[in-house]
Amino acid sequence: MSNIYIGYHFTIEPKELGSEILIAELGEKAFESFTETANGVSAFVQKDLWDEMILNDIQILQSEEFTIDYIFEEIEQVNWNEEWEKNFEAINVDGNCHVRAPFHPKTNAEYDIVIEPKMSFGTGHHETTHMMIQHLLEMDVAGMKTLDMGCGTAILAILAEMKGALPIDAIDIDNWCYLNSIENAERNKCTHISVYEGDAALLQGKKYDLIIANINRNILLNDMQSYVDCLNTNGTLLLSGFYQEDIPFIDTSCTEKGLTFVKKLERNNWSSLKFVN
Repeated sequence: MSNIYIGYHFTIEPKELGSEILIAELGEKAFESFTETANGVSAFVQKDLWDEMILNDIQILQSEEFTIDYIFEEIEQVNWNEEWEKNFEAINVDGNCHVRAPFHPKTNAEYDIVIEPKMSFGTGHHETTHMMIQHLLEMDVAGMKTLDMGCGTAILAILAEMKGALPIDAIDIDNWCYLNSIENAERNKCTHISVYEGDAALLQGKKYDLIIANINRNILLNDMQSYVDCLNTNGTLLLSGFYQEDIPFIDTSCTEKGLTFVKKLERNNWSSLKFVN
């Protein structure tokens, strides 16, 4: 394997949605790691697998909805652990749950989750994951059939299993997240998590007692009916991945479909909502 990489540094406006789409498209190429930056994202590809035409059919670069600029450089001896360490901040929720990478020190938290992310997290990941963990810590999920939709690194699915939920489906449309979720479930000795690559189309005919969806406003609104259709009577829906100003849109969508609002959490302008069926 080559130790020489080509690093692309993208500035993206609007950043959040643009970064998600760009990473998804680049992931179909030979790019193998991504890190979030203040204004966009950096992407890395082995020089042996790179050519000057690699971005030619990346559709978002031609989109009028986004303004994207980039520079690229040759980088030798990329230390991925160092990159992850710079870009992955451990999550500590009330001393009860600690989400960390292998290079972070272990704490005395009751729930110690170790993940090794293969890419940096998008804007707001720390805040939204923190709030979703808060919800889960407050709940008795033992025996609940659970869905972690847009599972990312499967942090929430792993915590749900640690708290006794089973069985658990974890779904993500991104191949990197799918593979990383499998690795992280195994790393945390989880035996009740099934990971799938795909979207809400996989939910047809499924039923859950608890649905966790930490994605973004547009996808949540688009797929809300699928979530409601899958939710058992008295089931719980936990949502995050959106801003405080998005709450009326999410709340209206849920209540129009028969759900009852229970609780709101907010953290650095990010929000999380809890509903029951």
